[in-house]
Amino acid sequence: MANKIEKQFLDTENKGPVRLNKYLSEAGVCSRREADKLIAAGQVTVDGVRAETGMKVEPWQVVRIGKKQVSRQEEMIVLAVNKPRGIVCTEERRERDSIVRFLNYPVRITYVGRLDKDSEGLLLMTNNGDIINRMMRAANKHEKEYKVTVDKPVTDEFLKEMAGGVPILDTVTRPCQVEKLGKYKFKIILTQGLNRQIRRMCEVLGYEVKELRRVRIMNIELGNLKPGEYRKVTDQELNELYELIRDSKSEPTPWNNN
Repeated sequence: MANKIEKQFLDTENKGPVRLNKYLSEAGVCSRREADKLIAAGQVTVDGVRAETGMKVEPWQVVRIGKKQVSRQEEMIVLAVNKPRGIVCTEERRERDSIVRFLNYPVRITYVGRLDKDSEGLLLMTNNGDIINRMMRAANKHEKEYKVTVDKPVTDEFLKEMAGGVPILDTVTRPCQVEKLGKYKFKIILTQGLNRQIRRMCEVLGYEVKELRRVRIMNIELGNLKPGEYRKVTDQELNELYELIRDSKSEPTPWNNN
């Protein structure tokens, strides 16, 4: 794996005091910046006393935003994974090639949005259900970027039709950004996640997908991760992600990607 971070997560700061804004962020409430605003506005209390900016809290203290108690029972985990071909996005224990079995991570985590067995690239995995729901909801129109190789030369007409919307699954896909990268290769940025969407779009237009790799989900990029490697999403990426999903609705919607 890219990082030997199991010990980092099992040997965390949860045993000692942490800054209140970090506590709120890792509880899945908001970004640290938003936490500071809530604290400054007097909306956060610790053991019934109004919190102060910069203060630290112990794991056993009672933290509330308004009347709602907030609990950081475990460190929030968000991983960027480069899913290889042949690995299946499922939690089914009987599936030998499941992503959960493949990673064998020491803490229970699940994936955010699927990649089908023949696709590869960026997959986010987390133990935070609210992030999953906010990112999966199609109505929130969060971007996912892919690089695709097809069996025939990419033409201007093909790019235009892909970008304008293609009829699949009893609907027409949303307009999207498409850019030619090479004779047989293009980039596409989607804001929805219909089942095997890119493959179906290409098939309607007479093309077959030979290789499909997701390289970005919102602000988080695949980067130099090799197939099978993973890394912890950085604090900066996580805070940017919170800003992007801050106004998103959290009711889950199926997000079954390519």
